[in-house]
Amino acid sequence: MSGSGRGSKLRHIAPVLVGLGLFGLGLYALHHLLQPVHPGDIMRQMRATPWHVLIVAFGATALGYTALIGYDFWALKFLEKKLPLRVVALGGFLGYAFGNTIGVSVLSGGAVRYRIYSAFGLNAFEVAALASYIAIAMGTGLSLVGVLALGLHPGALTGVLPLSEGVIRLLAVLGGGGTLLLLYGLAFSGRTLKIRRFELCMPSPKILSGQMVVALFDSTMAALTLYVLMPAGTPDFITFLAIYAAATMVGVMSHVPGGVGVFETVVMAAMPPGTSAGEVAAALLMFRMIYYLLPFAIAFLVVSLNEARLAGGWAVRVFGEISEPMRPAYSAMAGIVPWLAGAWAFGLGAYLLAVSLMPSVRASAVDDNDLIGALVLEGGTLTSALAGIGLLILSQGLIRRVSGAFWLSLVAIAGGALAAILNNLDLSSAVLLAVGGLGLVPFRREFYRQTAITQGVFGPAWIGMVLAVTAAAASFYFFVHAVPGHGLNWTDFALSANAPRALRAGLAASAVLLLFTVFLALQPVRHRAALAGAEDPLVRAEPIIARQEDPQACLALTGDKELRFSEDGRAFIMFRRRRTHWVALGDPVGAPEAVEGLGWSFVEAAQKAHCRPVFYDISERYLPLLEQMGLARHLLGEEAVVRLQGATPAASGEAVALHLPPHDPALIADLRRVSEAWLASPLGRDKAFSAGRFDPEYLDRWPIAVLRREGRAVAFATLLRPGTGRHVAMDLMRYLPESGGTELIESFLRALIARLQADGAEELSLGITPLAGLGARRTARLWSRFGSIMFRHGGAFATFEDLRAFRARFGPEWRPRYLAIPVGVSPLMALADVAWLISDGRAR
Repeated sequence: MSGSGRGSKLRHIAPVLVGLGLFGLGLYALHHLLQPVHPGDIMRQMRATPWHVLIVAFGATALGYTALIGYDFWALKFLEKKLPLRVVALGGFLGYAFGNTIGVSVLSGGAVRYRIYSAFGLNAFEVAALASYIAIAMGTGLSLVGVLALGLHPGALTGVLPLSEGVIRLLAVLGGGGTLLLLYGLAFSGRTLKIRRFELCMPSPKILSGQMVVALFDSTMAALTLYVLMPAGTPDFITFLAIYAAATMVGVMSHVPGGVGVFETVVMAAMPPGTSAGEVAAALLMFRMIYYLLPFAIAFLVVSLNEARLAGGWAVRVFGEISEPMRPAYSAMAGIVPWLAGAWAFGLGAYLLAVSLMPSVRASAVDDNDLIGALVLEGGTLTSALAGIGLLILSQGLIRRVSGAFWLSLVAIAGGALAAILNNLDLSSAVLLAVGGLGLVPFRREFYRQTAITQGVFGPAWIGMVLAVTAAAASFYFFVHAVPGHGLNWTDFALSANAPRALRAGLAASAVLLLFTVFLALQPVRHRAALAGAEDPLVRAEPIIARQEDPQACLALTGDKELRFSEDGRAFIMFRRRRTHWVALGDPVGAPEAVEGLGWSFVEAAQKAHCRPVFYDISERYLPLLEQMGLARHLLGEEAVVRLQGATPAASGEAVALHLPPHDPALIADLRRVSEAWLASPLGRDKAFSAGRFDPEYLDRWPIAVLRREGRAVAFATLLRPGTGRHVAMDLMRYLPESGGTELIESFLRALIARLQADGAEELSLGITPLAGLGARRTARLWSRFGSIMFRHGGAFATFEDLRAFRARFGPEWRPRYLAIPVGVSPLMALADVAWLISDGRAR
């Protein structure tokens, strides 16, 4: 493996390893803090929690999530975007419910918001700006709340920080007060704070104040949810607010999903001496259930129910039709269903593993001579563990929309529910699993792929999550069973022998997981049979391109891209690799019936290489397929296509000569003079990937249109014209700068249109044009770094609006073009790599 390949793989695996390490440290710290605690005490404390306390916790959670929606409200105000309040409430609630609990990229808050808000007109850059604004606002608000609370009660963290109360108060007041002064100073002055390559632009004082109120209310309600569950001896609420804020920030910085283990460790370490560790642990566990798992479950059921309503049938009869204004929002959620179902199955699997390891917690008076009861309990425990492992494995198949994984997941959940009944009649677990299984049923239409469950990607993230669950299960087992009075004789089958029974279930589950891992490792690497004579990919591609009408297919012959062919060799995808991205250019080329398998093959191959698939400059034709593969579309711009037949463009008074290949060396020499003069000018910039190059061998493939004045070539363009030649696109276009600028380009294009009309062509593509009005948006700066590189002829115009206005003179038909990337991947990072490829490594 090359050094760059190893570096890419290490960059992909490193965050997983760091997250696992921090998670492991959190488990170790929790294990140390909980050593004197009996697990039964935690369960009894949870059951003894008064109803009025739970009602307050539920109410605080509801108010907290309502406040969270305020972040979206003010962020949209900042971006000067207006969406229906119901849409904002839905996007905010689902974003926080999924993002807070899971946090993986596809189910992050930003990814969920993109699905919903893009259905109402926001583009990728606006959603990226919105997500960045929310992240900064939440982080800043939570930090300020914690710091100012520390200023009032500096003793909150004296047990955690090696500083005196006076020093903590001074630092808190200076830090909090200084930050507030800076923020409001920037807001009132309208100035921008620049830190190296980053610029921070403050909203208006009104928006900033509204955001601060939201942050204060959000943090207060979240802290209150946990505070009312805490035992006697907990510090007063203001002090506890500082502890909560510090624990949350440490959890966020750890990059462990939900800060699990890290958050709990900080809270327990900050409690005063004498506070019951068991009661604190019970409060933290209930807080996780109420503030994280409950909203996640509600959000999952909301999506599931509305998926059923979209399908019609009983759901419509019971709950009615979805209103037309909200239909686009719920329809847009279909793209995250596979990941959501995978996360749901993974969570149920982890729950079943935990249930199989905790029978002693529910111990009751039993008769050790009851052999039938012992066997039933043994079977229930073992089935629960195996069903849990099965769901962990199947979760990856659900993400890949595999039909078999969906139906086997329902079988595993049903088996887990049956096991719960056998396991001491655990009806609460049986009901929970039954509801969980029913929640998956409305999604059945999204799982249609007929492929092997084990054929696909079990990458570092999935492996890391399984290892984390395994480590947590092991820690849980030792916490539950490694207490006085429990023997560890694993051959003891008595009805009361809960620890040996749990150990046997854990060993069986571990054995299944190990066997599955070995099975994957021993699978032979599937190579396509070598072609006779190691046929050149370009030679294979030429007959496919010759049958196409889309001129973009011709760019496969530039020689700077890799070609990935379908199994039957009738279609291909052209792409290049850049860092962690596999960037495909344009639509898949070839027979439509071969494209679906090719698309899945490309996406899974990229993921298996620990990279992300990116489709750049694609049409609407294959968008449904790409969305089924878990990719999100982002509108890049519009292709300006001139319909030639029937059009009557203004005459330019000049004519172009159309030279067919092969070309005379004298012609190539004359055009090289024009090309070199153009490259030497300030506007000249050679491009790659999405455009051809000035190379005689490449030019010899295509017709060349040449404009001459006084017998000398002053402008030329290569024309991509595959198939019947009815559809044409300009590729390489260059001109003598001293002969004119936009006037020369316009004269050349009008003469070219007239020539192609006479030649019987039907369409001429002038290239992608940025969206109208882009410069007026707050997100325009996100385009400015890449636009002049990506859009052809962009360097000859001062603004994108000028380029669009120029092309509009030819009366084109505007056709949308898209960028498709995995949900949760930053479109800016993807476009940065696209710009690098187009500039041939010269992008700044």
